[in-house]
Amino acid sequence: MTELFTELRDQLAAAAAEFGGTPGEILAGIVDDVDRALGEELEIFPVCHHSPASGLAMVRRLHEKRPAVIYLELCEDMRPLVDELRNCLLPVALQAFASEVDGFDADQAPLSVVAPMTRASAEYQAIAYALETPDVELVLVDRSTDHVFQWAPREEEEEHARPTEDGALHGEAVGIEIGDLRPRFAELEQYLLHHGKVRHWSEWWDQYVEQPLATADYDTYRQVMVMIGSLFRRLRRSGLEVDEDRERYMWTRMREHLAATGTDPARCLYVCGAAHAASRVEQFGLASDAPFEISPRTATKWHYGLIPSSHSAIEAQFGLAGGAVSIAAATWSKGLRRGKLQPFELSGKPTKFNKTVPGPAPVADRLSGFLSRPPALDPVDEAELLEWSVDIVRLARRNGYLASTADAIAIYETSILLAGMRNRARPTPYDFQDAAITCLEKDKVPGRRDMARLCEILLGGDRVGQVGYAALPPLARDVLDRLEPLGLDMSKRTVQRALLDLRAEPALRPCSDLLWLLRRLLPDDAVRPIMGSRALGEQSIQESWDLGIGKYQRSLVELGYEGVSIEQVFEQRLRSAVAGPNATAAVGLAAVEDALLYLGSTRLADELGSRAVDLLAVERTVDDAPTVLRRIRRLLNHFRATQPELPQWCAKFVTAGYAHYCTLLPTAFTDDDTGAEQVAAMLGFLFGMENLALSLGCDHTQLELAVRQSHPESPAKVALLWAAHFQLGLLPLADLRARCDTMLANPLVLPTFPQYISGFVQAIDPAPALKPFVVEVLSKAFGTLPDRVLLPWLPTLITTLRTHSPALVPTLITEAARTFPPTPAALDSWTPPWSRTPTPAPATPTAPTNTNPLLVAHPTTCTALATLLGHAPTWPEPTQPAGSAAATLLELHPTTAHALAQTLP
Repeated sequence: MTELFTELRDQLAAAAAEFGGTPGEILAGIVDDVDRALGEELEIFPVCHHSPASGLAMVRRLHEKRPAVIYLELCEDMRPLVDELRNCLLPVALQAFASEVDGFDADQAPLSVVAPMTRASAEYQAIAYALETPDVELVLVDRSTDHVFQWAPREEEEEHARPTEDGALHGEAVGIEIGDLRPRFAELEQYLLHHGKVRHWSEWWDQYVEQPLATADYDTYRQVMVMIGSLFRRLRRSGLEVDEDRERYMWTRMREHLAATGTDPARCLYVCGAAHAASRVEQFGLASDAPFEISPRTATKWHYGLIPSSHSAIEAQFGLAGGAVSIAAATWSKGLRRGKLQPFELSGKPTKFNKTVPGPAPVADRLSGFLSRPPALDPVDEAELLEWSVDIVRLARRNGYLASTADAIAIYETSILLAGMRNRARPTPYDFQDAAITCLEKDKVPGRRDMARLCEILLGGDRVGQVGYAALPPLARDVLDRLEPLGLDMSKRTVQRALLDLRAEPALRPCSDLLWLLRRLLPDDAVRPIMGSRALGEQSIQESWDLGIGKYQRSLVELGYEGVSIEQVFEQRLRSAVAGPNATAAVGLAAVEDALLYLGSTRLADELGSRAVDLLAVERTVDDAPTVLRRIRRLLNHFRATQPELPQWCAKFVTAGYAHYCTLLPTAFTDDDTGAEQVAAMLGFLFGMENLALSLGCDHTQLELAVRQSHPESPAKVALLWAAHFQLGLLPLADLRARCDTMLANPLVLPTFPQYISGFVQAIDPAPALKPFVVEVLSKAFGTLPDRVLLPWLPTLITTLRTHSPALVPTLITEAARTFPPTPAALDSWTPPWSRTPTPAPATPTAPTNTNPLLVAHPTTCTALATLLGHAPTWPEPTQPAGSAAATLLELHPTTAHALAQTLP
């Protein structure tokens, strides 16, 4: 250790001895860490994540030093992405994505790592300098994205993967926190917040670090940042293993690069988090020769790209307070104006440097003076506060608030008052926000935005970045190119309306097909149809769409990681869906329908259909029976209407399903976990597909045996079984009617009668002939039951029908409308069909026997058949000759014969 910080070390040791009785190891250690970092041959630049003070210090240092090599703490395999930043509108995030893993647990997939960039961050300034300055090399030295998941424990992944707001721009990705400075010691953080009189960590950091360091010189900045990083690192008692491995990794990579290129370390700059600058690993420093073995990467295939980011997404990703990044952007802009600095931009233009380049100044102790000296007042802060006070009043007026010039003065003075009460030399943006809320917020918000939101908008708002066309993957560019005929700017984040008249402009049909594909692959709000539909056998004439593709650019970019065209991605997803461990026959049929509907591929549909047959054969439950029945019916109707014969897989599916459901039917009837809806769907498949199944070689006896072997106890399933018996001809309608009448007359059965009705309603699908009978049963119940029984029963009946048979109730209502009279007046004289007494047929003047005269005249055949059956038939003799019946009729009614005779000549 050098003697540079002897005075500071002695002061801290004395303070520790006074308060704690013995010299503090932590206080002495942080001074040693600062001394060690500043004495390193390779210049270390400590940074904090998205810190404007770090960005301003980086701009100053790059103008002064003009390094030839910049080592940056960022995943080394993301280096090709950095060049694409010049095609983007910041903030954006560098992303590594893996949908299929090889070497990791399957439940971890998909893997995603993001590294967001803002214009105010020191990392972006270093990148812009390196890319825009000739003969400058940028080297990323941090672990690869593959090592991020190799080294991170599962609980740490869950800690870092915070879901974001603002449309989930980062999703559940693991964030690479470059320069994350936050105490992992809860008691210390609470102590700092309490005594700093602030609400959250972002406000404390802005007040006590950002604002003082924004105007500090370079040596002061470095010493303060390393001291803070060392303090937080020493207070952290667990979870240091991964950070230490990262430090070993980075120093190993830097030594390898220097050895390979022979670059002078004096012309290099190492940009890392402040906590890493205070590292104590044995590999620290160029003088160290301690080896470190880097494990090989797994076989996981990683995809890289840029995705849009936003201030709110960064705040949610890394646990910052709302508006913290926007306030940092405002501090960055003020610092540039105050110091008259020229930031570095990826604009493709030559970089403008300061005219003079001062030589390296000797390092001195700046910590002692910085820690004991209050921050100096600056006229720029006063002018900024005046500007904010005036602008917030103007913004409040536009949003419905009754604000005046007096309110602007009140906000200005209240901001100063609040800063004084909180022991601050100058008001911060947080003081200004509190003052604006105090002076302008009323008992209710007159518009959509309250004062807190208006202050965030004034300070910069939630800026959203965008990936440029040239930086998009090929799939995303192809999508945008194919949607050009719509005449819309797909880069806009606002929702746009697209109108497609497909009959007048057939050239827009490919755009319609693409939009329906995007509807299946992107979030719902990205592509939303307003008018038009896509179904088998249907074709829209006009369509209307609400398109927000620009807002969901991240999702479109990630599709580009899966393939080179949108059709290829969709086909891969269909194959993955039917090949996954949770695939079912219903999933297979849905994939077949999607293949026909969105891709028009008969080949793919046949492949997926064959897979659906295999899935159905191995299923041991009937949970998806309703979905299977609905989808196979729709597919059969489509193939019958469009093809001369059914595909081979369809025939196999029908025969396999017939045998499958016949086998499982008795168990499904008695299984408590299987609902009546599933049993009804099974019967619907068996009865609805029976003719086709029998023509394909199935046996009807199998179905009849399955029904006879079923013995349910649930009322709804009992009703379904009776319906199956009726459909098979085993139970006449008269007997079924008698059973229901008996139940209506039994008070003990009445509470469960709604469940029987639910079963009968669901039986309408497999046994359509029961529709009049169900109307009859309901009518009898409402017509015969007294109110004391009917009123408590009615809610249960409605709930049962609403829950179990929503699709069949309309059919029931249609049948009731056909049965009942059309007008209320006709009800008085209306007799229900089931209550009418059948009228006997009138007697006919025939012979006393009903035997056909033809059989009497030729009895040989009937006599032979009767003899085979064990009967001895007797035949009556003819009582009158042929034609005697006509003669008798003429004798009884002579008037007609006389009238006819008079008309003849």
